[in-house]
Amino acid sequence: MEKYIDLHTHSLMSDGSMTPAEVVREAKKADLAAIALSDHDTIDGIREAMAEGEKIGVEVVPAIEFSVQSETETHILGYYIDIENPLLKKALESVVELRRFRNRETCRKLNELGFDITLEEAQAIAPNDFIGRAHFAKLLADKGYTKSVKEGFQLYLENGKYAYCGKQSLTDEEAVRLIKACGGAAFVAHLHLTKKSDDELREFLIRLKNCGLDGIEGYYTEYSPEMQEKYQNLARELGLIISGGTDFHANMKPHIAIGTGLGNLRIPYSVLETIKSHTNR
Repeated sequence: MEKYIDLHTHSLMSDGSMTPAEVVREAKKADLAAIALSDHDTIDGIREAMAEGEKIGVEVVPAIEFSVQSETETHILGYYIDIENPLLKKALESVVELRRFRNRETCRKLNELGFDITLEEAQAIAPNDFIGRAHFAKLLADKGYTKSVKEGFQLYLENGKYAYCGKQSLTDEEAVRLIKACGGAAFVAHLHLTKKSDDELREFLIRLKNCGLDGIEGYYTEYSPEMQEKYQNLARELGLIISGGTDFHANMKPHIAIGTGLGNLRIPYSVLETIKSHTNR
């Protein structure tokens, strides 16, 4: 019987509707053999997720998703990171402080646009006060300013929109090197969001491979079949391996189901086996 996985899931960046343990239980319900909990710029949920995974029989990969400096949106996933590594802890202190600055800027800009939204309201729906753009997007939807979280991003919060603040702590190369220093494997997430041309993307990946990049996200919720084939072929061409995931955010993105994304995504366990072999796990 084929086993399936999801190597891109979130709990602390949801609306608080699912704890890390509940995300693992959701994976069990979906008959997944393994998941990676890859919250943005934090490792706070990993211990809880791994403990629940051991209890109910779901393999949990310790992971993180770094947002890095970019003119568009560039995210670097790290798998099998050592969450006790002092370099990681020190880097995350700077990352978290900059996140607080971004949240203040986002709130200020939304207020300038006439929206009655406060940081305190965002904190109220954010687990551990870990606020991200998705929480502001949810407030916009809950208050009737937009029809959905997705529309909030499209109109105000995605790259290039007025309330977007793109200041990040790490460069792409720094993120890759940090993941490698923590014993992990580094992958570029959702390649289409980098908005690079094919030639630019190839040069970008070659540059990061020279810094230690292991692979790219070859399966993703929003990839068309043509995109998936193109990216997987590019990985083979450049000697990179692939990962894959749904970018599950619980009720923050209710249209995305763990394991299947928009309904047609199935990532075979062999993808994780290749990552394990590559990292000697």
